[in-house]
Amino acid sequence: MSLIVKSEDEYEDLLALWSDLEAGLAVILSHPASAQEFAARVRQYDNWMQNLIQRDTDVGLYLLFQLATNSPVGYSASHALVCAVLCHLIANDFKLDKTERDSLVHAALTMNIAMTALQDLLANQRERPSPEQQHSIRSHASLGAAMLVEMGIGNPLWLQTIERHHDTAPPLQDLHSLQPVQRLSHILHVVDRYAAMISPRQSREGRSAAESAKDITQGKSAHDNPIGQALVRTVGLCPPGTFVQLNNQGIAVVVRRSYAPNLPDVAQIVTPDGQKIRMPVLHATHTGQVSIKSALTPAAVQERISHHLILQLRST
Repeated sequence: MSLIVKSEDEYEDLLALWSDLEAGLAVILSHPASAQEFAARVRQYDNWMQNLIQRDTDVGLYLLFQLATNSPVGYSASHALVCAVLCHLIANDFKLDKTERDSLVHAALTMNIAMTALQDLLANQRERPSPEQQHSIRSHASLGAAMLVEMGIGNPLWLQTIERHHDTAPPLQDLHSLQPVQRLSHILHVVDRYAAMISPRQSREGRSAAESAKDITQGKSAHDNPIGQALVRTVGLCPPGTFVQLNNQGIAVVVRRSYAPNLPDVAQIVTPDGQKIRMPVLHATHTGQVSIKSALTPAAVQERISHHLILQLRST
């Protein structure tokens, strides 16, 4: 695949496309009744997302994970976009048919439509949710599906996936043996949890992607959570755009996945003695010369990052 980030202008243009997508999504989620042809708008944003992620999946994930931890738009839209991208990639991994894939991604984009403003508020709230807020959280799935029906959504798989995305996990069995709505709601449930864990709140820092991945894949065997396994297999233990500490005590940002989920290519941005590296250094961890010691949260990295320089390393 040809690499697409070759200059700072190209990086800024691509970042603007992702930011505009997130901003447009925020508008229809915040004011759904004012969105003309709501279903068509959702399909439009889905196609926009697919085009961006297909151009270069690693760069798309890099920008997506950066937006997820530094979004200026609002938590709800950022969370919806992250979930939609992850559901899209998992659907491809499991080779879901187009009907299921579309229903899953459209559910990811709209699952919290009944609590968009509340979700943004909770992300900036230090205290625990009030009883009224807890009631809204508990009822948002069924209320959201009802809202979508009022806006002309008639796809039962899309609606039922939203209604059931907070259900407890299905019996442990092959994913493809489940009924479609059970399969899709389970995928969305796991992705929703993962994306929520990596995102920061006022009440807590976001967890590292590796810690979040470990949480959703814990079980007696690797087969206990096929969705968690697929998520790690698809985006990596430390996805592009997330930070890591190296075995040489330096700090790096992941830029590209490799054949193994735990052996990505990374760009070192801080020296072992804590000095910022003016020109980041690319390391392929699968060679064994440099390895990842641990994942870091974004809050652990205080340096201003020149992301365009990092992504240009991929084309050298």
